[in-house]
Amino acid sequence: MPYDELEKKIVILGAGPTGLGAAYRLQELGYRNWVIYERNPYVGGLATSFSDSAGFTYDIGGHVMFSHYKYFDDLVDKLLGDNYTEIMREAWVWMMDRFVPYPFQNNVGYLPREVALECILGLIDAQKTPERVREAQTFGDLIDAQFGEAISRYFMKPYNFKVWAHPVDHMSRDWLGERVAIPDLERILRNTILEQPDKGWGPNNKFKYPLYGGTGGLYTPFVKYIHDHLELNKTVISINEDEQAVYFSDGEMVEYDLLLSTMPLDLLVGRLHHAPDQVRTAVEGLHHSSGYIVGVGIARPTPSEKCWLYFPETSSPFYRVTYLSNYSPHLVPDPDHFLLLTETSYSPHKPEDKNTIVDRVIEGMLNTKLIEPADLDRIASTYMIDVDYSYPVPTVDRNKALGQIQPYLMGRNIFSRGRFGGWKYEIGNMDHSVMQGVELVNHWLLNEPEVTWTPSAENAPILLDSTHTRANDTYRARSGHGKVLAGEVVRSTNGTHA
Repeated sequence: MPYDELEKKIVILGAGPTGLGAAYRLQELGYRNWVIYERNPYVGGLATSFSDSAGFTYDIGGHVMFSHYKYFDDLVDKLLGDNYTEIMREAWVWMMDRFVPYPFQNNVGYLPREVALECILGLIDAQKTPERVREAQTFGDLIDAQFGEAISRYFMKPYNFKVWAHPVDHMSRDWLGERVAIPDLERILRNTILEQPDKGWGPNNKFKYPLYGGTGGLYTPFVKYIHDHLELNKTVISINEDEQAVYFSDGEMVEYDLLLSTMPLDLLVGRLHHAPDQVRTAVEGLHHSSGYIVGVGIARPTPSEKCWLYFPETSSPFYRVTYLSNYSPHLVPDPDHFLLLTETSYSPHKPEDKNTIVDRVIEGMLNTKLIEPADLDRIASTYMIDVDYSYPVPTVDRNKALGQIQPYLMGRNIFSRGRFGGWKYEIGNMDHSVMQGVELVNHWLLNEPEVTWTPSAENAPILLDSTHTRANDTYRARSGHGKVLAGEVVRSTNGTHA
């Protein structure tokens, strides 16, 4: 049967990577009865890039394009063609007034000798009680059990608080996967005694980057494939999940049979008409960080070949800085300029003053030797982006919240996916996000299981009244299958020149 004869209206909310992935797959399969709505006047969500009048291009944070999927690899090749660079990762940690190769725990030999010894002895002591790793309930517990007291104190705990803007003891341990290098004592001792760097760990030690347009240069090419179904400047104000209708701020109402929402899950629940109290209160278990992205363009050639650096100490407000101009020469006005992109997180647990953040970033760059005093007169441009939704934090109460919310939504043909739609940081990379959209369309049209997104089945509850049994049935059936990442993700993305 031709797809159009199914007569199911598919609506996508948000044209970030997940929404664009779904839209692309729909047109690729020849399905015609669908539309994608984006609240911004552009596509890309958190993967958007902005250019200023001085000729600098800024990403919303440091993006690294690597993949776990052949489909995504082939799609990137099609969208970019030859317009990309390929970069060998060079990542470092700045602490104790020196650069240490990433990952820190494999390179403690770069630290002062007494500190390196303290870190190694702490790791040896931790490995005497391996049961602590199995018994750890929180990310904080796991840090102590795996890395020992010194590595935890000097790097792991202060850095992770700067990143997540949440206490590590409020974070779960079930999101790590390939994100954190597990300490290998023999490897660390070899690196230390032989005084050799260990910089090759991780899945992203080689990555692609668009030659033009920043990270957004990967997502704007989607438009030529989906423009007939794309509507920009459309803001959702409410959703009647019983009538299966979306209401927009311009007064339009659109009915749907299947809805893909990529807006933050807590905002989605807040816009529903009929969600029961236990679903509405479940959003209290969804926590996120926000971020100030500050770019500083300097009118001199780049002084380094580094890609990015991590900053665990209090000498700077930022936790990460990217030498963005090392990714592509077309991100700066000419070769005699370089561009640093910084990321500073904030939350109720870690407030940051927006009015002073640009000045504090520049001071932090001086403190950490990223720039020299003479560069203050060479600053050609600064740019600040305020990202309300930066990271979905994998807290200890997250899965319980998802177990309440997602069954209710899917029981009403609402599928919340993407970095903040699914609220799972561990599947929040660009490749994961695009594939969540692709796999959902494959599930709808080809009856294939979703692979990237799966329910938190261990925490799936029995909803409290019989009128909601449909949600439970849908959730259980799907359990066996098993960041603006969309336009609705960033509520305020304000690029301003300082």
